[in-house]
Amino acid sequence: MKKPFADLNRVSDLIREFTPNWFTVTMGTGIVALIIAESPLASELFWQMGAGLWLLNIILFVAFLSLYALRWIYYPVEAKQIFQHPNMSLFLGAIPMGLATIINGFLKFGIVQMGDIAVQIAGLLWYVDVALAVMIAWAVPFFMYSRQKHEFKSMTAVWLLPIVACEVAASSGGLLLAHQEPTQQSVMILFGSYMLWGISVLPAFGILSILMLRLALHQLPEKEMAISSWLALGPIGTGALALLLLGHQAPQVLAVIDQYSLGLFLEQVGIMGALILLGFAVWWFGIALLTTLSHARKQLPFNLGWWGLTFPIGVFTLAIFNLAAALELQFLYAVAYALGGVLVMLWILVATKTAAGFYHGNLIFSPCLKQYLQNQQIAKATEK
Repeated sequence: MKKPFADLNRVSDLIREFTPNWFTVTMGTGIVALIIAESPLASELFWQMGAGLWLLNIILFVAFLSLYALRWIYYPVEAKQIFQHPNMSLFLGAIPMGLATIINGFLKFGIVQMGDIAVQIAGLLWYVDVALAVMIAWAVPFFMYSRQKHEFKSMTAVWLLPIVACEVAASSGGLLLAHQEPTQQSVMILFGSYMLWGISVLPAFGILSILMLRLALHQLPEKEMAISSWLALGPIGTGALALLLLGHQAPQVLAVIDQYSLGLFLEQVGIMGALILLGFAVWWFGIALLTTLSHARKQLPFNLGWWGLTFPIGVFTLAIFNLAAALELQFLYAVAYALGGVLVMLWILVATKTAAGFYHGNLIFSPCLKQYLQNQQIAKATEK
């Protein structure tokens, strides 16, 4: 049997090789915690399970954040190479998205356990999350345009990660408003969240259009990236979820500035917009499923990209839950519960494989570090 961390010489290698794609673990775990709490069966038990998973997610997020911070402290030159790497830099968007699931957990579980202080913590963390999301939405595409080399045929849905974080923050803004008294600050959060939605959803649709053309011209992605097809559900599902959450809060929030009728309009537009977006999501769901089944005839290699099965399906499921509540349609609840059950099983599968891969050291690998060391060797050979 392979020894734990067989490919690592010492603990410092764990820090040196740590990359932000590990934050996809917190994205998937956080969204599953929120969905488990929605179960109609033995609600108290499932709520407690969700709360426990949320606490585990906080521990994971703090641990990952510490490891990544230590990499920047002890290996700053190597850490900077992420901005040169065409794929790994995209996963920086996973950091604010992982944080958003923790913020939502404070509003779902923390209020019961901690009281009103949970809302205050969530509010402070939301501003941090927004700042991170916007900064990454600007910085990563800029480095894509100015420093990195990309090829059309190698494009995947991973391109979406740097910008989706903004609409995830917009959804969290809608949840935060539900736990605050309507004030001028609430109006600012509402309008700011709609702007975050625009920062994210509109570029995401541009990327999805290009991705559809890439699939038509260059066929399906390689089997190592097959699961990335599910990432397209992320911006579509989160876009629908944000419209529903923000629209639901808009009337009472905008009444503060005598714009109640505008709030009602936003609520109605949110429902119709969510219906349209979820229709698009259903189409992508089918494409992603067929893509996965096509590659599954051969053995699909496991990597951290498999976490792309969890968060996108999770936000898609939450959007259906909220649409069911808005329209009071029981069959939509049934669809959401079914998807939630599938999601939990997928999370168990991926989490088990991830834990085994971490234990054996198979998943602890930095592509940007490898690229940097190769470039250093080439430079030295050229000098000689």
